[in-house]
Amino acid sequence: MHANIDPTNVSSLQRGARNFMNYCSGCHSAKYVRYSRVADDLGIPEDMLKKNLMFTSERVHDTIKVAMPTADAAVWFGKAPPDLSLVARSRGADWLYGFLKTYYLEEFSPTGVNNLTFPNTGMPHVLWELQGWQRPVFHPVEGADGERRDELVGVEPIGDGLLNPDEYDVFVRDLVNFLDYLGEPVKAKRTRLGVKVIAFLLVFTLLAWALKREYWKDIK
Repeated sequence: MHANIDPTNVSSLQRGARNFMNYCSGCHSAKYVRYSRVADDLGIPEDMLKKNLMFTSERVHDTIKVAMPTADAAVWFGKAPPDLSLVARSRGADWLYGFLKTYYLEEFSPTGVNNLTFPNTGMPHVLWELQGWQRPVFHPVEGADGERRDELVGVEPIGDGLLNPDEYDVFVRDLVNFLDYLGEPVKAKRTRLGVKVIAFLLVFTLLAWALKREYWKDIK
């Protein structure tokens, strides 16, 4: 699965910030990024930031903290949910996109679900209400020992969520785009600057080539 995110799409990043604060920040922090940095980079007014995105702090220069006490999280989930500041850099955007798209029901799992991308994950499917439930798809395969067994090859929907598949896809892409931004807030600026530098080098190369032709045109 390919996330196909766009770090220069500010509207997508704004929606992703909303998605993160509403669905992720209850359990996960982003302790290396400040609310004020998000507001400045994404063009979010301070009053809107405080009203819609700041649920765990009152000061805009605070880092993005988790609402859930660490001790409680360790009891409920076996371990505290990880900070997500750098998850896109360690896992990659495509992995995150696949992870959020491939939950499926599993009867004997402690959370009632499993994940095709990250088997035996301890994270519940917090977006099930938006996506709807999915079930695993198995295909029979023959092993090296000649025994036939069922192999998990995918997932398929068994119920509608609040969002249709296309809407959920946009939701996940926006969220992954924001997680990618958290890992490298200057990425969009770096990308834009890189384009300008390459354009400058191309123009400079053409001018240098034209100057060389002018200097050497009379030399046989």
